[in-house]
Amino acid sequence: MLRTLDLVLVGAMIAAATITYQIKHDAEVKLEEVRGLQAEIKLQKETIDLLEADWSLLNQPSRLQRLSTAFEAELGLRPIEAEQMAQPDELPGRASDFEPKLAENGADAALTTGSVQQ
Repeated sequence: MLRTLDLVLVGAMIAAATITYQIKHDAEVKLEEVRGLQAEIKLQKETIDLLEADWSLLNQPSRLQRLSTAFEAELGLRPIEAEQMAQPDELPGRASDFEPKLAENGADAALTTGSVQQ
């Protein structure tokens, strides 16, 4: 009987060692995936930084002024004149158009929106 118990325990130890090795191997594979993703994230962040630097370079006012002067005739560009601005009565919607309506339950209290009331 002692031999049977010994064989069962040896078998259980071998099964436990196999399971432990499999779990360790899976964890190492996942760690490599995480490291790969971290490398990709770092590369993407560096690319974003480079593109933001390029964007700020392309949007420099002196460069845009030089380009607008160079292509003024081809694009039909003109400086903005004061007459091109909209008058207040030409703008859509007035403040009175956006006043909140009181609830239909007969409440006399007005809603306050943080604006100055007269």
